[in-house]
Amino acid sequence: MTTDTPTVTRNGLTRLDDILLLGIMGILAACGLIYEYLLSHYAGRILGALEAAIYTMIGLMIVSMGFGAFAARKIKSAFDGFARLELSVALLGSLAILITAAVIGFGHELPKLIAQTMELPPDQLPDGGFIGKFQSVAVYLPYVWGVLLGLMIGMEIPLIARVRQALSDEHLLHNAGTIYGADYIGAGIGAAIWVAFMLALDTQLAAALTAGFNLLAGLLFILRFRERIQHANWLLAGHLLATGLLLILATKGPMWEQSFNNLLYKDNVIYSKATRFQQLTFTERLMGNHLPPVYSMYINGRLQFSSIDEHIYHAYLVHPVLAASARHDNILVIGGGDGLALRQIYKWQPRQVTLLDLDKEVVTLFKNPPSEMPKRLAHALLALNGNAFNDPRVQVMFNDAFNGVDTLIQQGRKYDAIIVDLPDPSHPDLNKLYSDLFYRKLAQLLSADGAIGIQSTSPYHATKAFISIGKTLALAGFKVDQYHHNVPSFGEWGWSIGTLTGKDARSRLQTLQTLPVDDSWLTPGLIRAAFEFPKNFYSKNDQIKANTIGSLQLYHYHLQAWSDSQGVATF
Repeated sequence: MTTDTPTVTRNGLTRLDDILLLGIMGILAACGLIYEYLLSHYAGRILGALEAAIYTMIGLMIVSMGFGAFAARKIKSAFDGFARLELSVALLGSLAILITAAVIGFGHELPKLIAQTMELPPDQLPDGGFIGKFQSVAVYLPYVWGVLLGLMIGMEIPLIARVRQALSDEHLLHNAGTIYGADYIGAGIGAAIWVAFMLALDTQLAAALTAGFNLLAGLLFILRFRERIQHANWLLAGHLLATGLLLILATKGPMWEQSFNNLLYKDNVIYSKATRFQQLTFTERLMGNHLPPVYSMYINGRLQFSSIDEHIYHAYLVHPVLAASARHDNILVIGGGDGLALRQIYKWQPRQVTLLDLDKEVVTLFKNPPSEMPKRLAHALLALNGNAFNDPRVQVMFNDAFNGVDTLIQQGRKYDAIIVDLPDPSHPDLNKLYSDLFYRKLAQLLSADGAIGIQSTSPYHATKAFISIGKTLALAGFKVDQYHHNVPSFGEWGWSIGTLTGKDARSRLQTLQTLPVDDSWLTPGLIRAAFEFPKNFYSKNDQIKANTIGSLQLYHYHLQAWSDSQGVATF
């Protein structure tokens, strides 16, 4: 093996070499940061706790990088070690997510394979013992890759520093500071690339592209310093083979990853799309007997609606609120990018509906489905929402709801009713949209005799979170009632309803004899019954806190509830 300082060039560390080494360090820093984000976001999707996954992954990788920096001292030749290291990082970084998806998918298919082999009935699929442990452990694979990559990335700075020193005729006084400067700047560039470009890419494609830059950095290093690297030709051959692998992973990898991910869904996945903010998946279940297929939509692996019973959820979301409002001319919807709530609102013949949603690509899917979407799915989505987004009465605004509401307040808008159809508060960014401050903003937009309705998660699975939403709405100045009903795809689900003046919503709805609009499910009797809860449901009401802005109280209630019921790791 060669050593770091067998000979030095006659001119010492040339400016061109220094620029090359610092440029390589910047590229590697950007790649390292992107790997952190990729693995943490992927871990969050499969564990269901994105914020905890991000912090855990970054923490693990930083600690691993520290150990990697210590381990770099054991490498005799910095030139040999760095050349081999970058090839290894490129291979591991490009394959980590695909291997994880394959292992998790196999774990979910294993019970079916065993049942088919042993001719077990469908209701006796094995799911405990070794199989259960395998499935539970598999979801932590991203952290294993994070530790391994962290160890390798941690070796990069010490090795580059030693290479730079070995090329110099004299001691480099500011060697460490210069290397770290390139590292910090590269990390900043990597963060910018992630936010501006890679967030909307498929995770496997993003991993392959990132690994490509690792490979490029290693290749430039070998070509420039090949006389100092043992077996340089073999390493160049390895880079050539790795380049072919990355091309395959970039073109076929996303499809393979999606195929493995599709094994996690009960029904057949027929369309998937990654937007800047989330991963969308649509499934199809063929019913036979001339019945229409059932289509379901998942966001980051969590069910958002099923065509077989979404009408129940949206009927309860919309009709009690509008029935409790004095007028229905001007209505505001927060969220609801699928247009399914709009379809129910149009039954009340409003003059105008304003819909405020963050993700433009979701609305586009339900307004003008793209050509690559299967035509049967495109027709089904437009039929489900009644082509709601092409109705001239709707005005769509794309913005974060917290900021978008401020714009509406500045414009002096007032609404006869407000319907909030946001995802559960499973992330701190969503938590603020269930806060007292956000509800106070909405109070400024609501007419005095209007009503507001909010989807409020499951009162059965997340009781504290459900009650906290009601208490938060009351803290913002509303008279609050809560109601619930069973939606088969979700189980028991709940909503909160509030008014500002006059009677509370429940009192207004008690006198309702007929529903003013036609609905295939909802009746006045069902609405009244929905406000009834078990005798002791609110017995611990005094122990549950409202979700004040900045407290993250609701986020923790929700996270703990679903962790307890589904075994999700929260760290």
